[in-house]
Amino acid sequence: MLFFKTHKDLLFGLGMLALFLVGLAMIIVFTGWEDTWASIAKIGWGQLGILLALSLGNYALRALRWHLFATALDLNISLARNGIIYLAGFALTITPGRVGELVRLRWIRRETGTKMLQSSPMMLGDRAADLAGVAVLLLIAALLGLGAAGGVYWVATLALALAFLATSPKVLTKLITLGWQSLGRGARTFASLRRSVRQLTRFATPKVVLPALTLSILGWLFEGYSFYLLLDWLGVSVGFWMAVGIFLFSMLGGGATGLPGGLGGAEAVMVGLLSLQGIPLEISLPATIIIRITTLWFAILIGIIVFPLAERKGA
Repeated sequence: MLFFKTHKDLLFGLGMLALFLVGLAMIIVFTGWEDTWASIAKIGWGQLGILLALSLGNYALRALRWHLFATALDLNISLARNGIIYLAGFALTITPGRVGELVRLRWIRRETGTKMLQSSPMMLGDRAADLAGVAVLLLIAALLGLGAAGGVYWVATLALALAFLATSPKVLTKLITLGWQSLGRGARTFASLRRSVRQLTRFATPKVVLPALTLSILGWLFEGYSFYLLLDWLGVSVGFWMAVGIFLFSMLGGGATGLPGGLGGAEAVMVGLLSLQGIPLEISLPATIIIRITTLWFAILIGIIVFPLAERKGA
């Protein structure tokens, strides 16, 4: 049953891609096709290759972090196999709430025999590490270039707080207990959930937290640097940390909308922040289009390519 649901999610993602492309074409037409295309044409194949390589570096570091969490849970799976599983999950990034990425846990269960509830702390750790890494970089960017625009300090602090709460066994256990007390039934299910979140204590050690946070910071810094290079190639100089801050703030803004992959929200925030820097639409729009294609959509493409390998056990 989950197999068919996974493939429905994949089709949903492809449908979202089609809608994105149609919306993109309409925006370009209404804002001036010639100016937008002229800016896009400034980026050569070599430069595009550099942007994609930086994104690939981010995904590789995050896959390594994913394996770090698996090792902390004593899961018997190789780095290569676990890397395939992690990358393949990107195919379902733009499912609602990114729930399609839970397919990673199904593949983990098939490879190791570990129940999905037992391995679910990996998903929590993965999301929390991303939030924490982005928040730390955003705070640095605010201090060194972005400033306090848009309440950036509050946003970064909130992201750090959410990262902590999402991986706090005590907090999650209390929430689960409150849920059980409210419903008054499903004792076994809630007991299983409590056992699952207690596994998070395995991540709460310096030898897991520090490498995980370092990998997150480096990975997202790669993509922030990619955005900085892109703006520079388009003839815009906003400063390194300003570019990094705009990119990361846009990612958080897109995620806050709850839309699949932050579609629409991230793009709107990015164009808006660039406009505040006095960057005209004929540059801010192409910059947003290119960076989203070389980050979000490139990740989804990799996921779709690797997906069949993950579907085959022990491939």
